[in-house]
Amino acid sequence: MGVSFLSTVPSSVPIVPVPSTSLTRYRNVNAGVIRCHKIETEVTLEDGFRRRDILKCFGATVGMELIGSSGSIEMASAADLIQRRQRSEFLSNVKGTLQTAIKANPDIIPSLLTLALNDIMTYDKATKSGGPNGSIRFSSEISRPENKGLTAALNLLEEAKKEIDSNSKGGSISFADLIQYAAQSATKSTFLASAIRKCGGNEEKGRLLYTAYGSNGQWGLFERQLGRTDAQQPDPEGRVPQWEKATVQEMKDKFSAIGFGPRQLAVMSAFLGPDQTANEALLATDKDVAPWVQKYQRSRETVSQTDYEVDLITTLTKLSTLGQQINYEAYSYPVQKIELSKLKL
Repeated sequence: MGVSFLSTVPSSVPIVPVPSTSLTRYRNVNAGVIRCHKIETEVTLEDGFRRRDILKCFGATVGMELIGSSGSIEMASAADLIQRRQRSEFLSNVKGTLQTAIKANPDIIPSLLTLALNDIMTYDKATKSGGPNGSIRFSSEISRPENKGLTAALNLLEEAKKEIDSNSKGGSISFADLIQYAAQSATKSTFLASAIRKCGGNEEKGRLLYTAYGSNGQWGLFERQLGRTDAQQPDPEGRVPQWEKATVQEMKDKFSAIGFGPRQLAVMSAFLGPDQTANEALLATDKDVAPWVQKYQRSRETVSQTDYEVDLITTLTKLSTLGQQINYEAYSYPVQKIELSKLKL
């Protein structure tokens, strides 16, 4: 239950208003317009501490946020603000570790993408079971024919996990989260590499190009889906095709079975195996998939790659939560309580 951080002041300490300098209060005026008004009062505690000083102390640690809704102003829960900050810090740790690992091992990118897709594709729509739950980490699953060649990618993530966990105050990252965020980092790296190539190999100019024209901001929804729970056993066999042996119809049938169509199959071509060019050549032989393959090929030739990048981000975001109940409090942790009696104000 959300509470204002002011409620953390013990009720045994009486608050007595006395005239003094000023506090600033917000109020709602005329159709939701927020204005500030000065009120010539101050609140002082019996022992001489001023309420303003206590607010400053808490404000430095927690911060305040005002949320406007339907013309009214509500104080955001301090606990919610703390959790958001903690999860943001945790995610920065995850992304930084993965980016470093991928930059040092660029050849692993195709395997990371397929690892994420194959963990997703165990999803069964009828039973709402399987999906991106980290089950691919089990030896009996990673050793299946469809996962051939993916062990090195899993090993890299196991090493990354050790570093992430060692720097985490909110507990260990789940493999379910780690695998999907590795796919995000790998995907971002391919877009950045493309921008650098378009700038003649100049990394600084490539980064500026991607910042100016890329769709990095589209990842917002994906990044909020942090809090997947790991499966405790392998998912059932026979749910994931061997992409390099599958016909286009078999691929279409698999995507259709989980609620996706030719458009999503085409945009996920880089996840179907190490050779995206060969994957697209095969997909282009199908009349339903070919128009989308051609659309994304044209888009990748542009500076912004908007059609391809946005559709890929959108599709991966949807796929990466199939069958999952996201715990939006994951990786947050209790904050040490401040005892007012020990504060020196």
